[in-house]
Amino acid sequence: MSDNTVTDLADLGQLATGGAAAAAPAAEATPEAPPAPAAPPAPLREREVDAQGRSYATGRRKDAVARVWIKPGSGKITVNGRDQEVYFARPTLRLVINQPFQVADRDGQYDVVATVKGGGLSGQAGAVKHGIAQALGKFEPALRSAVKAAGFLTRDSRVVERKKYGRAKARRSFQFSKR
Repeated sequence: MSDNTVTDLADLGQLATGGAAAAAPAAEATPEAPPAPAAPPAPLREREVDAQGRSYATGRRKDAVARVWIKPGSGKITVNGRDQEVYFARPTLRLVINQPFQVADRDGQYDVVATVKGGGLSGQAGAVKHGIAQALGKFEPALRSAVKAAGFLTRDSRVVERKKYGRAKARRSFQFSKR
């Protein structure tokens, strides 16, 4: 049987593992044969970089949508043309934005340019964080598992519930009056 011919599922399993399964029965038959060396795991995804050496991703949170570009640099974060300290005045929002870099151990190694629309400041910070995490995974595919384990690649789907007819707010009823 040639290496590229698949006649049953066992052959398909051998091709998928790179022939490691085929080497195992041979090792059982001859105990003197050394075990096959394990190949290093290849990243499952390819690196996605544009002509300027940047990775792009879209982040979303509540009603905010952020377009994020990252490239190697000094750690400067620009949001809507302004520095992050000016745009996100609250320190907690700046901490939210920097979380993907801290999880990936890449503090101060990437410059970020982001444009954000919609929502409030908290939602916009969450959208930028989501975009940075996605772009980090595209720039360095090896970091994807660490960022994903922290939960930064999942879009937080919680949004404001709509107001219902006959109610004061989404769920709050008007005050009941007995008389």
